Amino acid sequence: MAGKAALPLDGIRVVAIEQAVAAPFCSSRLADAGADVIKIERPEGDFARGYDDAALGGQSSYFVWLNRGKQSLAIDLAAEEGKRRLAGLLADADVLVQNLKPGALGRLGFGPEKLRQTHPRLIVCSISGYGEAGPLASRKAYDLLIQAESGLSSVTGGPEAPARVGISVVDIATGATAYSAVLEALLSRAATGEGADIRISMFDVMADWLTVPLLHQEAGRPPKRIGMAHPSIAPYGVFRTRDDRDVLISIQNDREWAKFCTEFLRQPEVIQDSRFARNVARVRNRAAADGLVAAAFAALDEAEAHGLLAKADVAFASVNDMAGLADHPHLRRITVETEAGPVSYPAPAPVFVGKPRSYRSVPALGENTLAPLLQAGRRAR
Repeated sequence: MAGKAALPLDGIRVVAIEQAVAAPFCSSRLADAGADVIKIERPEGDFARGYDDAALGGQSSYFVWLNRGKQSLAIDLAAEEGKRRLAGLLADADVLVQNLKPGALGRLGFGPEKLRQTHPRLIVCSISGYGEAGPLASRKAYDLLIQAESGLSSVTGGPEAPARVGISVVDIATGATAYSAVLEALLSRAATGEGADIRISMFDVMADWLTVPLLHQEAGRPPKRIGMAHPSIAPYGVFRTRDDRDVLISIQNDREWAKFCTEFLRQPEVIQDSRFARNVARVRNRAAADGLVAAAFAALDEAEAHGLLAKADVAFASVNDMAGLADHPHLRRITVETEAGPVSYPAPAPVFVGKPRSYRSVPALGENTLAPLLQAGRRAR
């Protein structure tokens, strides 16, 4: 395209046999970076197209977020014609991302081992719930199921009950992990000429992220659910001002605590109190430390509290909801085209200074056809 800025993954072709969130998250980031992503959908479409109707024209908010920049090809992979079409696409592909049930791709005749033999430069990234082996390997897995099975829910929420993290954090973490793994494999292939067979399970991703609470458990200190407080740092939580405004503060180290005692609490003598002098001691005496802080907040209006916190150089934040995010002065947005019209939502986080990016449209189901895609792939080589 004339005038189009070069992107890092220009010329890279990705075939994505995907549905839901984790794999589409990975392939959407590859598309953002310039890859030519061909999304293979069942004839009835990725079931995430029906997750909700919150986006423009009754579209799924999940789908319009995670499928920008892709081309949609509706293929029945159970039919011989569908398999022939997929084989044609894979012959020109650099990357295959797939999150079918473990073993399903092999039963269709496209197992990763076979693909790597046929196409040595191909990078295959397979996403599953629990991996390829083990007692739960064949079990269906979705975000909240893994939040529960991994123990994430047990450390989330207040004391009364385990809770779900408010977004599909397992799916998103898995997709981000897959994206970074594919990029590593592309770098390796550039040096060696060899592709890769990458296996990522949602359970492994979340277990990795749960390392700190797991080590606390194994040290004999099982993590407790403490709502909007931090299990390892104090004071780190929400306090209410005299005018009923909630402010979240974070004291990260003993130096900050000392300044906080002087500037905000106006009790410099507390610095030497052995119950609070070190963070470990403050965590052990959390109720007393939080009581001191709460009393100080209760004597101040929000504006006064903000002023003193800024003077003490203490990190603090408002406790917002989605209405607060929608109007937040730091929210950056992009607008993408969809079959129902333009949709605006938050921009991807990386900012490449001096190289602004544009984002391609969200495809309608099956809006692309095979022949032009095959011709484009061959021309690229």
